[in-house]
Amino acid sequence: MPSIRRPYPTGHAALAAGLIAAALTAGCATSSVAPPVIEPKPETQARPVPDGWIPIVRYGRYTLVELVPEAAQQDLLLQVIDVSMPATLPATVGEALRYVLLRSGYTLCEAGSDAAVFHDLPLPAAHLRLGPLFLRDALLTLAGPAWELHVDDVGRRVCFTQEQEPLP
Repeated sequence: MPSIRRPYPTGHAALAAGLIAAALTAGCATSSVAPPVIEPKPETQARPVPDGWIPIVRYGRYTLVELVPEAAQQDLLLQVIDVSMPATLPATVGEALRYVLLRSGYTLCEAGSDAAVFHDLPLPAAHLRLGPLFLRDALLTLAGPAWELHVDDVGRRVCFTQEQEPLP
């Protein structure tokens, strides 16, 4: 029996050729046209913000971010710190307090008569690494229970006063 030569492939070869042709003609499904930019209309007076309205901005496809400052940005003592005291730092409580406050936005008050003794105390080994904890808690930990924390938010200074009279 003579073989019949068909001009078109049949069976699996036809299916594979069709799928390849479809894939090549389809291309990518993404669009290279940028979305239109909508310019906000200038307003002469601010509109009142309704109760419960939270301003947000979209980052990416599934991420919405609130346009409000974090609590630690409003109250700097709520910053979370994780500090290891360097070996070159003199091991005193005053130097440790200065090091913890270094990038916090606050400075340590100048040592008064009772605070001078406090600043020269040796730093306990347990305080060589602090955190993660709030800045306020780190300061209270370094100072100990006999000292009271006072914060001058106007001058961004941190001061300590003795809570109780020292024993003779």
